[in-house]
Amino acid sequence: MSDTIPIYLARVERAPAKVFFDRRELQVILHLYGRMVQAGEWRDYAIDGLHDQAIFSAFRRASEMPAFCIVKQPRLADRQGQYAVTGGGGQILKRGRELSLVLRVLERKLLKLVR
Repeated sequence: MSDTIPIYLARVERAPAKVFFDRRELQVILHLYGRMVQAGEWRDYAIDGLHDQAIFSAFRRASEMPAFCIVKQPRLADRQGQYAVTGGGGQILKRGRELSLVLRVLERKLLKLVR
């Protein structure tokens, strides 16, 4: 008999990288945010980078639920598009592959009738 002791090597798994907005995306989102603040629609924001999605939440007041969320989900890029705008109740207002096209649903609030 041999006195061998089996050694089990544990696999070291890395945590998946967090999804976040890149510089170009943040520039477009923050430009819209600045215009909405100037119009008096939004007052605060929050950015969350999660494992499967990145979320930009815009608030009318700091103590409320978000009025709108801009969501980036790369796993949906081939299907429905990786960008989505959701309303305060969680309903999806617009989804698509291009961020600027998806944000048009929010830019309608900036348009006012000029007489």
